[in-house]
Amino acid sequence: QIQLVESGGGLVQTGGSLRLSCAASGRTFSSYAMGWFRQAPGKEREFVASISWTGDTTHYVDSVKGRFTISRDNAKNTVYLQMNSLKPEDTAVYYCASALRPATIILATPSEVGYWGQGTQVTVSS
Repeated sequence: QIQLVESGGGLVQTGGSLRLSCAASGRTFSSYAMGWFRQAPGKEREFVASISWTGDTTHYVDSVKGRFTISRDNAKNTVYLQMNSLKPEDTAVYYCASALRPATIILATPSEVGYWGQGTQVTVSS
């Protein structure tokens, strides 16, 4: 069992920045890949970024490459998503996710997720 609690969402203007945090508790955080997904109104949940359990492999959806950076601090059991140059199309509820299985390298589909956070709203105004 694991609990994931996101924070850091909010309202920002186009071109602005936000940093999302996801604090994990309940199992060995460092053994699992972590990821961020997002869901806009009327759309399916989509993959945004993931980081391997070792922290040395990251993966991004094309639309955020060069703008978003995922990182993790295993000492703090926390994963981050730094979002720069935000666009209105980035508006969504952002969900933190933990891999279903340990030692995963990429976490890119909902079927690979073991646990979800409750989500945090990100709104980018034009």
